[in-house]
Amino acid sequence: MDSIRLNVALLRRKVPNLTTAAKSIGIRPATVSNLCTGKIDLGKAEVRTLVGLAMLANCTLDELIIRGEKLNMIETQIKTLDFFAPLVKGGTTGLVARPGMGQVVILAELMHRFKKGDYTTVFLLPVAEHSVLEGTTELADFVTTNIEDTFAKLTELDGDIIFITDKSYIVTGELLDLQEKLATEGVSNITTILLDLSGEVVDEDIPYGPLETVWQLDADLATRHQYPAVHPIYSTSSILEGVDVDQRHFNLRQRAQKLLRRYRELRSIVNVHGIEKIPDVELEVYNRGERLEAYFTQPFFVAEAYTGGGKAVALAQTLKDVEFILDGKADQMSVKELQYQGSLS
Repeated sequence: MDSIRLNVALLRRKVPNLTTAAKSIGIRPATVSNLCTGKIDLGKAEVRTLVGLAMLANCTLDELIIRGEKLNMIETQIKTLDFFAPLVKGGTTGLVARPGMGQVVILAELMHRFKKGDYTTVFLLPVAEHSVLEGTTELADFVTTNIEDTFAKLTELDGDIIFITDKSYIVTGELLDLQEKLATEGVSNITTILLDLSGEVVDEDIPYGPLETVWQLDADLATRHQYPAVHPIYSTSSILEGVDVDQRHFNLRQRAQKLLRRYRELRSIVNVHGIEKIPDVELEVYNRGERLEAYFTQPFFVAEAYTGGGKAVALAQTLKDVEFILDGKADQMSVKELQYQGSLS
C-alpha cells in the first residue's frame, strides 16, 4: 500500500484561518492538527473529515492527499529535536513557546549549524521591533524586512533554503500570499520555521495553522535550566508518525516518551512529598527518567561563553545513547555526568 499523507502545504495556502473554518463545519481543531503532523493516521481518518477539509481548501480529495512521497528530515544534530520532532525538509515547523523559554537561542543555534551545511538561511524580520533578536539575525545568510524583498530573494537563490519568520505575517495574511506566489513559481526548495515572539500562539488550537513539525517548549524544563527546553511529549513531527517512519527510531521514541511521562508524574510527587514517598518499584523509573532528561540537555555553539563549547550529535549516535539509557546501562552514571554533554561515547 502506498504511503499517504495530508497535503499540509496546500491547506496552509488555501485556508488561512483553519481553526475557525474547521469548527464551522464541525471538525475539531485538534483533529486537523493531528492529521497534519501525522498523529492520526490519514488512512484512519473519517471520510467526512477529509471531504470537509477538501471543501474548505476548494480542492479535490486527490489534491488534498499526497501518495507515495516519502518525507525527509534535516538532521540538526541537536539531540532532542532530531529524536522527538525531526525537522521536515520542505515542510513548515512552528516553535510554540512563551517569551524567555529559549526559542530565540534555538533559532540562533540552528542558523549557526546551517552555515556549515548546504542550506542558505533567510530571515524575514517581524513587523514590530524585538530587542530579543539582537545578535541573532546576524547569523542568517540574508535578512529581509518585507514580503516583496523576501519573494525576490527566495526565488533568486539556488539550493536548499531555510526560511525563518514571525507569526505577525500570518496574522496579516502576507505569508500565505507569499507561499501561494512561490508555489505558482514552482519554488519547492524551502523549509520554513515560524516563531511567535509574543507567546500568544501557545493558547491557540492550531498554532500557526497546519504544520509538519511542532517544537513545543516546556516551562518546567526552562525554569530548571534544562536546555534546549523542548517538551518531549508534545513536540511532534510527521516524519515519526507516518508510514515510512524508521521503525527503530519510532520504537525508541515511544519507549522514551513513556518513561518520561511517568517520570514527570513521579517528579511532581517528589517535589511535594520527597523521594521517600516514591514506591520502591517506581524508583528505577524515576532515576532512569531523570538521567534520560539530563541526557537531552546539550551545550550550544552560540552559547559557548557559558557552556565552554557546543556539541553536535548525529542522530544514529543519539538513538544508540537513548537505547543505552532505556536499557539501564547508564544507571550507575550520575545525572551530572549526563547533563550538558554530547554523546555517551
